[in-house]
Order: sequence, then C-alpha cells, then structure tokens
Amino acid sequence: MTALDPRTRRLLEAPIVPTLLRLAAPNVVVMVAQASVGLIETFFVGKLGTDALAGMALVFPIVMLMQMTSAGAMGGGIASSIARALGARRRDDADALVLHAIAIAVGFGVLFMAAMLLGGRWLFTLMGGDGASLEAALVYSHVAFSGAVLVWLFNSLAAVVRGTGNMAVPANVTVVGVVLLIPLSPLLIFGWGPVPGLGIAGGAVALLLYYLGGTLALWAYLRSGRSLLRPSWAGVRFRWPLFRDILRIGLVAAVSTVATNLSIGIATALTGHFGPGAIAGYGTASRLEYLLVPLVFGLGAPLVAMVGTCIGAGQRERALRATWAGAAIAFVLSGAIGLAAALFPRPWLLLFGHDPAMLEAGAQYLRAVGPFYGFFGVGLVLYFASQGAGRLLWPVIGNLARLLVAGFGGWLALRWGGDLLHVFAVQGAALVVYGVVIASAIAGGAWFGRVGWPRTTRGLMRRIQPS
Repeated sequence: MTALDPRTRRLLEAPIVPTLLRLAAPNVVVMVAQASVGLIETFFVGKLGTDALAGMALVFPIVMLMQMTSAGAMGGGIASSIARALGARRRDDADALVLHAIAIAVGFGVLFMAAMLLGGRWLFTLMGGDGASLEAALVYSHVAFSGAVLVWLFNSLAAVVRGTGNMAVPANVTVVGVVLLIPLSPLLIFGWGPVPGLGIAGGAVALLLYYLGGTLALWAYLRSGRSLLRPSWAGVRFRWPLFRDILRIGLVAAVSTVATNLSIGIATALTGHFGPGAIAGYGTASRLEYLLVPLVFGLGAPLVAMVGTCIGAGQRERALRATWAGAAIAFVLSGAIGLAAALFPRPWLLLFGHDPAMLEAGAQYLRAVGPFYGFFGVGLVLYFASQGAGRLLWPVIGNLARLLVAGFGGWLALRWGGDLLHVFAVQGAALVVYGVVIASAIAGGAWFGRVGWPRTTRGLMRRIQPS
C-alpha cells in the first residue's frame, strides 16, 4: 500500500481548527487577491461613467457564474476527487485525475464561450439592459468570454493543487498575478504613450492576460519535482470512472452555483425596473456578496480537502467535526463584514462612483441584506464541505429554496406595489433560508446518518474537542 504523504497525514491527524486556519490563511489571501481582480476592474471602469458601470453590473453575474462554476463547483469536484484518492492511497488515480480535469475544463470553457457570444445580447436585454449600458455590456462580454477556456484551466489547475492540501502555490500565483494586473488594467482601459486606450474592453483583455499567466505558472508547478502529483500526457488513456468521479460532484454543485447566480441575476432584473442608476447601485453593492464568496472559499477549499481525505480514510466523525468548525468560523467572518457594510455602506460604494442614484440604491441594498450575510457564509461553507463528502443534495435544495424566495418574493413585492427596499428585503430573507436549510439537513444526518455521534450532551462536548 502507498505510504501517506506528510501533507495527507496532517489532514487526517492534526488538530482540526488550527489545521483549518493554517490552511485557510494562504487560501484567504489568494481568494481576496482573486476577488480584487474584479474590484480593480470595477474601480477603473467606473471612471468611464455610469453607463459603463451599469454594463459591468449586467455582465458581472455571468462572469461570476463562470468563476464559481469553474473554481467552486467543478473545482470542488476536482479537489474532492483528488483528496479522496490520496486519502485512500490511490496515487495513480490521483495523477490521472489531473488530465481528466483539464479535459473537463476545456469542454466547459468552449461551452461558456459559445453561449455568451451567441446569446449575450438576449440575456443582457432580459436582465434590463438597454441603450449605452447594454452596448457596454456586450463589448466587455465578447472579449471576456472569448477567453473562457483560460478561466476554466486556471481554476481547474488551482483546484488540483488544493486537492493535495497545498494552498500556498495557488495563493502565490494569484497574488503575483494581481500585482501585475493593477497597472495593466488601467493601462489597457485608458492607454498611455504608444499603448492605445481600449475602454471597457481593456479591462477584459487585462483579465485574460492574468488567467493566461496563471495557467502557465500552475502547469509548470505540476510538472516540477515539488508537486505531489505527477501528471503526464505520455500514453494517457481517459477513463469514464475518473470523469464520473469529478462530474458527479461538479455537475450537481453547478446546479447550486447556477441557482446562486440566478438569484442575483433575477434581483438585477427586478432592480432594473427602477432605472440604470439602481442597476449600477445594486451591482456595485452586491459585489460585496461576491467578495464573500472567495473569502469563504478560502476556508472552504481546505475543508474540501480535509473532509474528502477523512472520508476517503473512513474517518466520518472527524469529517463532521471539521465541517461544524468551518461553519462557525464562516458565520463570524461573513456576519461581521455584513454588519459593517450595513452600518457604513457609503465608503464601499464611493470606491466605484459618485452618482446619487447609484449611491442611494446601493446603500438600501447593504442596509437590508448585509445583516444576513452570516447565513450566506454558513450555507456556502457547508456547500464546500458537502463537496468533500460527495453529498450535495441539500446544498442544492438550499440554493433552490433561496432562488424561490428571492425570485418569487421579489416579483410579489413589485406586483403589490413595493419599492426597491422591499425587493432587497426579500433578498435578505432568501439568505436566511439558504443557510438554515443546509445546516438543518446536515445536523439531521443528511450525509451518512448519525454515524459515530454520541447521544448525550457530555459525550458530544467530549467529541468536539480539538483532535
């Protein structure tokens, strides 16, 4: 039997909370840096005017859908498959899974590219875009999605590395990329010297260059002697069981991701009834929710590796203890950010523009929804833990429940004569439903029953001590 790598042994034996925090620290850095990519773009595009900012708001949910599907949904399936293979000491399968992950990334990248190049105008019009804001959205979308394969490859290779328990390499690659992007984005948007300004398209070009460089760096690491995995194209033979092991988690997780972004897309469309300023305000304010996604992902990615490795090794109880530790940390982190945004919304909004209608709509959103961000954090981190466990039914149900409340409730608010604040209040209620549904299901034994769990309070307290 293959000996355990020290990194895998830590996931199985080291104290849970310190290990999660140690692994999450570089991962939070990488996710904050990656989220900064979108914020950097929004900051500079905001200098082009409200129409450009509204155009970005229309495209952003779809860009994040691709990001979350590639990094969170399918990326989680990739990381979970590799972690479980390593936990069960199937090293050859873990190596082969890398190439299967690349094939999946290319396929989905082409699918996103074709869908947005052919259907972008219809989609953005449906979301409330028109006039100059619609044209700005199309310009940005056509450039960004022409390189969708690069986004998928970058996030898939990062997931491969994280599946081994190594969070530092993706962090380093991303941080270096963001440092280079900070001057590159305004250079291509506004131009300087011999470099012509490309306007809103320049932000998309800079983004694709960032993903290209990151993809090459991650592949170079995987081919180096420092990598735990040894992928090779020599004599490669694709096997359906390995594709299935990734896809059975990734595709189900994608349903949850689509529901999350559809909730925001519907909210954007509902907000569109109040004009471009309202769309710009909602789009700018809701970027804070999208910022929570990579922050919680920073904790969720090591949780996928730990839960997957523990389950691969048959340690179900430890997997559950790690899950609840992660949920508690996520609630505190995201809840604190949400409360701060609700109390002080304008400093965040003023980073991106000064239009009065944008500021008013954005402030209303943050005051109505920010206090409930803690529930969003809990639901999201339990979604990642469920990926590690290979049990995604309840995260999908929780996200569909959120979609139902956000969409139908927002429609009712407008039909009954409600204003923008009522639409936003429904979005806050939807976040509560999302977190409570998933947490209740897992607490009730949705993964594998109450296997190994004590029935007395004293026994429970003894079992959840760090181990």
